[in-house]
Amino acid sequence: MRVLGIDPGSRITGYGIIEQQGSRLVHVDNGAIFTDCAADFPGRLKRIFDGLATVIAEYRPDEVAVENIFFSTNAQSALKLGQARGAAIVAAVHAGLRVSEYTALQVKQAVVGQGRAEKGQVQKMLKALLGLPETAQADASDALAVAICHINSQGLVRRTAAVSPRKSTSWRNYRP
Repeated sequence: MRVLGIDPGSRITGYGIIEQQGSRLVHVDNGAIFTDCAADFPGRLKRIFDGLATVIAEYRPDEVAVENIFFSTNAQSALKLGQARGAAIVAAVHAGLRVSEYTALQVKQAVVGQGRAEKGQVQKMLKALLGLPETAQADASDALAVAICHINSQGLVRRTAAVSPRKSTSWRNYRP
């Protein structure tokens, strides 16, 4: 299974592609889509959509995982982040991919084993888990962590389904 993890942001959207090969996690690629801060906001959203559409076309992931929105004291920032997430989700759904969402707490728990881990701890663990030669850019690291969280979660879902088959009705696991 190949998963595209996305860490959405209105200025920088990170992406990371992880492939599960048996019990191994293999790093495929990671990077970030930088939007021009001077551009109008709709143009920035288009750049996020187009950039992720290109990544999806090139790497052909099986599924997409997106970091869920955090709560912010600045309503304007939260709205912009939500719109950036929307552009990312639409790029995935437009390509016919299943989208799952995970909170930062879930992601840190899956990668480090502790939901209150610091960003540096997550980056070091990613470097070790994936055998990266260097620490990935911050937003790309977050996206790689989201992809790993999804792979781990789906493994748990498959093991649980083998014991008690049930269909998920969660909107968070939308498949067109």
